[in-house]
Amino acid sequence: MATPPAARLIDKSIRCIFALLVTAIILGWQPGAAAMGERPAAEAPSPQEELVIESSGRRHLFSVEVARDEAAHERGLMYRRHLAPDHGMLFDFGRPRPAAMWMRNTYIPLDILFIDGAGRITKIHPQAQPHDETPIESNGRVRAVLELPGGTSERLGLKVGDRIRHPLFRVR
Repeated sequence: MATPPAARLIDKSIRCIFALLVTAIILGWQPGAAAMGERPAAEAPSPQEELVIESSGRRHLFSVEVARDEAAHERGLMYRRHLAPDHGMLFDFGRPRPAAMWMRNTYIPLDILFIDGAGRITKIHPQAQPHDETPIESNGRVRAVLELPGGTSERLGLKVGDRIRHPLFRVR
């Protein structure tokens, strides 16, 4: 008995849809991600600026992206899968204020350094864990926050009171 043409067409369509779904999953498509407003891939990094941390008589040079507006503050280092040991992100709040950071959609551990208006580190939160939505608070007013790869502050011996050199903290 021969299969009716309509049944063959339906069978072929089902196989085609299945093949497309398998291909999409293999290529990294995440069902629902776009519908939830999430981005499955990282955006291209912003232009880099030089930043120096002075600690215990040593100078540590970093290349940082600077987040200057609310959209950049919200995006931060979300969706990044890698951050070079000498790179980071500096969040400029424009004026000293209380601040809180979190690790939503952040895939790599980060050290979070809170910085006052004079460019002094006021708090270090080491090894913030990926995807943790618990607020990490500044415990006071800060002008900026610097995010570095997790473990950097311990590796370099950074401490509260160390100075950040960047045009954001120019002495007037």
